[in-house]
Amino acid sequence: MRINKFYTLFTTIGNLLITFTTNNPKSNMKHLFYCLLFFTQFVTAQKLKKADKIIVANLQTHISYLADDKLEGRRTGSSGEKLAYEYISNEFLKVGLSARGDKGTFLQEFEVNDGKMISPASHLLINSNDLVLNKEYFPLSFSKNSSVTAVASIALQENGTPWFYDIKELLEPNKNNPHYDLTDAIKTKAANAAKKKATAFLIYNTSDIKDELQFDSKSKAELSAIPIIYITKAAKEKYLKDETASLDIQLKTEIVDKKRYGHNVIGYLDNNAANTIIIGAHYDHLGYGEDHNSLYTGTTPQIHNGADDNASGTAALIELSKLLKASKYKNNNYLFICFSGEELGLFGSKYFTDHPTIDFTKANYMINLDMVGRLNDSTHGLNIGGYGTSPVWGQTLSVNDKFFKIKFDSSGSGPSDHTSFYRKDIPVLFFFTGVHSDYHKPSDDADKINYNGEWMVLKYIYKLIEDVNNKGKLGFAKTRETASNSKTSFKVSLGIMPDYTFGGIGVKADGISEGKIAQKAGIKTGDVIVQLGDYKFTDVQTYMETLNKFNKGDATKVKVKRGREELVFDIVF
Repeated sequence: MRINKFYTLFTTIGNLLITFTTNNPKSNMKHLFYCLLFFTQFVTAQKLKKADKIIVANLQTHISYLADDKLEGRRTGSSGEKLAYEYISNEFLKVGLSARGDKGTFLQEFEVNDGKMISPASHLLINSNDLVLNKEYFPLSFSKNSSVTAVASIALQENGTPWFYDIKELLEPNKNNPHYDLTDAIKTKAANAAKKKATAFLIYNTSDIKDELQFDSKSKAELSAIPIIYITKAAKEKYLKDETASLDIQLKTEIVDKKRYGHNVIGYLDNNAANTIIIGAHYDHLGYGEDHNSLYTGTTPQIHNGADDNASGTAALIELSKLLKASKYKNNNYLFICFSGEELGLFGSKYFTDHPTIDFTKANYMINLDMVGRLNDSTHGLNIGGYGTSPVWGQTLSVNDKFFKIKFDSSGSGPSDHTSFYRKDIPVLFFFTGVHSDYHKPSDDADKINYNGEWMVLKYIYKLIEDVNNKGKLGFAKTRETASNSKTSFKVSLGIMPDYTFGGIGVKADGISEGKIAQKAGIKTGDVIVQLGDYKFTDVQTYMETLNKFNKGDATKVKVKRGREELVFDIVF
């Protein structure tokens, strides 16, 4: 029956091609393309067995749900993330996995420090007029938390009272200076006011020059000695018209940490084995791009569905858990983890590796699936990272695969969750079908996934697990370090891997590259780098900006904090 149907279809397509090329010469190529495309898809479908077709359909079901608009991009800590982790938990339950999260659940919660926020407890009253936060006033992000009640006047700057200051005096003399830092100037003015016993520093702008001041939720700047409050131009006109008048001032500044919570989803297949294979994939994505990690250049916020990144890897993990549950490969236990917070800087996987829910001494190796849904049907290109993290990979994996054209990367580190496991001396493999034009854009949708191609990747991984099933616990090997993907190219590099989850001031070294400047100088993993030369920085972003100030061959000093010690090293880029 299959041969007869195939022959009939082939004959029909042949007749259609003859008709198109004879009667429609202007559209020959277009019709030929669509007919051949249909034919190719049909032939591919015919090669799939019934069981294969079921898995392909399941992959499509998982990705279609996870990449649906109603999940709003699965941003870490969002309601869309909740819908996603409930779906994954339910799938794990159906497979028959046991929960290995917190308190007998599939979920492992972790904290994400989202910067700062102004507490609703903050207020500013001028002559009993309660000013509206963010509309009529706001404290600057580095303002000290304090409460002040006093009688003051704009015209008088007396000890023990709030001081008023018109930043017009800073803006106008420096209007043609592109390097002028208004924020630093305000900090200096406020510090001088504090030394003269001012209890608060209230600023406003009567100039026509825009100051662009706003509350910076990501600021890690050192706190001022007194509260610094910005009063808008409209509020100044409304409440501070008479600069000689006595004003009853009541103010409170309360700036607090802004936090959200992500959730790893963890299921366990217990085969009563000595060792455990860890299979992971992140399920979070970019939401509407609120965390500024989108490559979308439009001005209207759009949902980033992340079908390939990484609903594809999550779907593959779910189907792989079913295959391994039903398999005869019982020489290892299996831990399946869907991470959140990957897009923020590997938050979920780093949290898990610091707070494992299994005995890490029994961890055999880790497989990471990230963006495995866009296999090119022409090239069949498959990227596999972590090749050098165990001698076994060189004995097992072959460049000359019958189906895939494989590109190996020996490094155990990179821009995905396997890095967190490599840092714990666990062999890793990272599977990836390549970057495409929809990467980190709203156009990464489910209809662009190559589902048959993803099934081929999944089969390859399953076969790999089969091949090493009898090899016991794999040996681990250190590899060269690879920096995360970045749009920014640097003239120099210090040779550290930043810890993106670090919430303190400076940049914490999560890893040190072999043979690079940091290692040669004596900088160690866990050190917090706070200054290069004369330039202090507060976070990864300002650290990267600082690197661009140096050229190859420049000699400078690097200041680090190691516990309670402060150390200074001489380096040459």
